[in-house]
Amino acid sequence: MRQRRKARYYFILIMLLSSLTCLWWGNMPLLAQVPYAHQFVQQGIERYQAGDYNGAIAPWQRALILYQKAKNNQQEVAIVAENLARTYQQLGQSNQAIQYWEQAIAYYRPIDRQQTGRLLTEQAQSYSSMGQNRQAIALLCGAVQSNQECLPQTAVSIARSHKDLLGEAAAWGSLGEAYRIRGDYLQAIDYLQHSLKIATEIASFQLHISALNSLGNTYSNLAQVSDRASKSAERLGESEQANQLRQQVVSHTTKAVEFFQNSLKVAQQQNDRVNQTRAYINLIPLYYQQENFIAAAQANQQALVLWQQLPDNRNKIYTAIDLAKRQQSSTNSPLECLNVGVQPNAIALLKQATSIAQKTQDNRALSFVVGELGHIYECRKDYTQALKLTQQARWAAEQDKDSLYLWEWQTGRIYQAQNQKPAAISAYEKAITTIETIRDEILTANRDLQFDFRDTVEPIYRDLITLKLNDVPPSVLLSATDANTKNLTSVLTTADSLKLAELQNYFGDDCALTVVNPQGVDIGSIDRNTVIFSSLVLDERTAIIASFPNGDKKVTWLDKDSESLRKEINEFRLGLESFFDDYNPQPAQKVYDWLIRPFTAELEQAQIDTLVFIQDGILRSVPMAALHDGEKFLIQKYAVATTPGLSLTELKASNPQNLRALALGLTERVEIDGQEFAPLPYVQQEIGEVQEHLKGSTPLLNEEFNRTRLQQELSSNTYPIIHIATHGVFGTVPENTFLVTGNQEKLTITELDRLIRSTTKSTEPIELLTLTACQTAIGDDRAALGLAGVAVQAGAKSALASLWSIEDAATAQVAAQFYESLKESRMSKAQALQTAQLSLIEQGGIYTHPAYWAPFILIGNWL
Repeated sequence: MRQRRKARYYFILIMLLSSLTCLWWGNMPLLAQVPYAHQFVQQGIERYQAGDYNGAIAPWQRALILYQKAKNNQQEVAIVAENLARTYQQLGQSNQAIQYWEQAIAYYRPIDRQQTGRLLTEQAQSYSSMGQNRQAIALLCGAVQSNQECLPQTAVSIARSHKDLLGEAAAWGSLGEAYRIRGDYLQAIDYLQHSLKIATEIASFQLHISALNSLGNTYSNLAQVSDRASKSAERLGESEQANQLRQQVVSHTTKAVEFFQNSLKVAQQQNDRVNQTRAYINLIPLYYQQENFIAAAQANQQALVLWQQLPDNRNKIYTAIDLAKRQQSSTNSPLECLNVGVQPNAIALLKQATSIAQKTQDNRALSFVVGELGHIYECRKDYTQALKLTQQARWAAEQDKDSLYLWEWQTGRIYQAQNQKPAAISAYEKAITTIETIRDEILTANRDLQFDFRDTVEPIYRDLITLKLNDVPPSVLLSATDANTKNLTSVLTTADSLKLAELQNYFGDDCALTVVNPQGVDIGSIDRNTVIFSSLVLDERTAIIASFPNGDKKVTWLDKDSESLRKEINEFRLGLESFFDDYNPQPAQKVYDWLIRPFTAELEQAQIDTLVFIQDGILRSVPMAALHDGEKFLIQKYAVATTPGLSLTELKASNPQNLRALALGLTERVEIDGQEFAPLPYVQQEIGEVQEHLKGSTPLLNEEFNRTRLQQELSSNTYPIIHIATHGVFGTVPENTFLVTGNQEKLTITELDRLIRSTTKSTEPIELLTLTACQTAIGDDRAALGLAGVAVQAGAKSALASLWSIEDAATAQVAAQFYESLKESRMSKAQALQTAQLSLIEQGGIYTHPAYWAPFILIGNWL
């Protein structure tokens, strides 16, 4: 899958290709000491140069065994290991490539630092191709801040110390790619410009082209970011911001076009057909975005002509797939169908590519090209041919699970279209099982997936959920022994897996999810007074499932499409945040009628006192405590909590006698990256309340609240609670999810997680992370996803956080009452928060408005 995704092309160090022929042109008397080894090497070289990468592996592996058995042949071992590493990388088998890089680097490290640096760069590319960008960055430059020098013994430092400009250009370029894939686009541009400058100076055309392509891809990514943000702003009625963001889209797209055009020009000068073809393919969608349809058609035609002239190898096959999908202006989704008029051209192109894959015995490439053909026949509703081709793709992909799940999904869709429901369910379940085995790779591999996750992974889960839910009778309380209850349990297990996938995709390769309940949870054995509400937002309607402690379940449907639901939930949230307006409870009553009222009789009969919500989509962005039944708020009847998923929630009550906190706070006005954050004068009082109710707590205020002091305290003391009273922002991507420190720096949630996990003295997760004065954007369910996962990602059993910033005097009161109830009354965390919110409501006056108490939500373990 990685190999066919748009804008995912890595630096290939062609300057090191000479290593492939080193043994052939080497010292023949030396080779003669190892009979037949040089013949195997020669066979591998010939097959590799012919594009037969699979065929090159076996003779090289034979040669490697012979050299390893012989004495004094370590150099030959290293060179063959290099060749095998590059070959496995060409085949997309990065794990095997890395193992061979390790062998080669171990040989060169003590005797040839320049070669070591170059191989470190290639090894880093292998890590990047698997989405392990932290490892790639560590090899290339070290885990350092952007304003620091690269660490010694990294590829960049080695190249610079040896004045190896070729190696330095390659290392900077690979570093830029790693940051681009990570989603840090501005840092990527800086490093790629370094690479471009050096490559230009030394006239390394391959590296020059690679840097230009990577810069084009980076600006194309930035255009995608701005486009998504502009659409979000438009939905919220922020027309001025939407216009500014649309201007950014135009600017970034223009720069991307310029870089790809420059890449094309250099490739034409060098008569490099491969990179000319790639440049044209990259330009086609950008020309369409600019509404330059003539240029797009010309680029497409030029690419088709050049494609016919390429050598028959894997690159030609994947290029054909890209070209087939470029036969019209928009092919963003794997489900999108080509227009009928261009389908014959795409089919002809893919059939040629199929022949090449069969001739070169490249099963991985064959699975993608045949699978794409199957999709076109699926669109044509020729399901017999579609299924035949899709099954061929599945057989070819048996060893490559990152493509196998696509064809299992496609099989499920084809069966579903033919109303063969059991076969469709079986295929979807196989697809999800495959995804579960490669979760780390496909969900963190590339930040591009954060744009197309909803197109490439999420629909599989939701389609299976829909298929299974359709057979469950609605609005009926189903006993624990009912067959439909088992079906609902299966649906909830699938939904829980989806939540894990969403969080892992959101946090990327920094994700540190730990599944603590892999076999599920029997709530009744833990908490007899709690009901779990699970929402599932589907395209045309939303399911609400209540799971009772005795095992009974009930599902109801909200017949409202997802976009209408989004608009009404945003209206509800806007009303909650309107501090200075008289509160209108009608939106809250409407949502109550949707989510809670259908279950009131069962809740009363079971004597429930706590409701825990596992929310989906836009419903994550609003607090359930503020729902209103016409007489009371929900919090006045029930304690309320939320969790991203039961499999991630450690359900164990804390010992109130051991509670103490590391309390960090910011009272002063600060400015970070041009964004102003107002002073929080009541934070000092809030920190004082923490110290009063949790004896033995340690305060760090203002300048003392920084990474160094935080690390020192966590290293030397055990704190069950970390209380942070400062501005926090939850954004669409984790880089925009951060806390403001006292020394005017951003502390991201992933950085906080690394600090906690690497320095804390206790082996147990911290009990509670409290974040006050945080804020998530209205209508941004992806930002709300970051908040939903904050406890998990920060290595805490629970988190208490706010959905929007409020008057910090009210925050101080809520915090004080919460900790007092938790410590003195031995309440559950959910009940302690309920008590704190009720105490504010009961004060009357402005505090009856939910704007002051509703934003506080408890996430994770509610006990």
